Amino acid sequence: MTAAYSGSSGYQRVVELSGDEFRARLAEALDLYVDAMRYPAGTAEQRAPMWLTHALREGWRCMAALDSTGTMLGLAYGYQGNPGQWWHEQVRRGLAERDERAVQGWLADYFELTEIHVRPDHQARGIGEDLLRRLVEGVPNRHVLLSTPEGPSRAWKLYRRLGFVDVLRKYYFAGDPRPFAILGRELPLG
Repeated sequence: MTAAYSGSSGYQRVVELSGDEFRARLAEALDLYVDAMRYPAGTAEQRAPMWLTHALREGWRCMAALDSTGTMLGLAYGYQGNPGQWWHEQVRRGLAERDERAVQGWLADYFELTEIHVRPDHQARGIGEDLLRRLVEGVPNRHVLLSTPEGPSRAWKLYRRLGFVDVLRKYYFAGDPRPFAILGRELPLG
């Protein structure tokens, strides 16, 4: 299913990528990720194996925003969160330290919005919202959860506008010195 758009941004459509299409476009997707996150060169090579593993998880879905030439302007993917997954265990530990009831409330049935990125020169044009909405459309889980660095950002504003609430704040993932917020909301987005 393709949603078509037009505008001065050059943004034309959101398409769902199959696992094979995702693997074929992995280098382009990782380039977009590094650009959007302003990560140093070499980050893509470190992330590639993890992204390929994610694409094998239960409920994995991927949406890409493309321009009229087929160039990727944005990407979002996620999958069903389950015990034993690194992110799930990190968040479970953080929630259990603060509120054991929240563990079952949020982690019992959720879709993990793992990655969502838009090229910097195409941000603030609705692409991120379109990607997020299409990604979780029809997902059978009760909740959608994500993590994002603390602090003001376009992404933060998008999540709040779409009704995401605080699940866990000022959380530090192993291996990252930045504080993160875990945000969630019930599905469907509506």
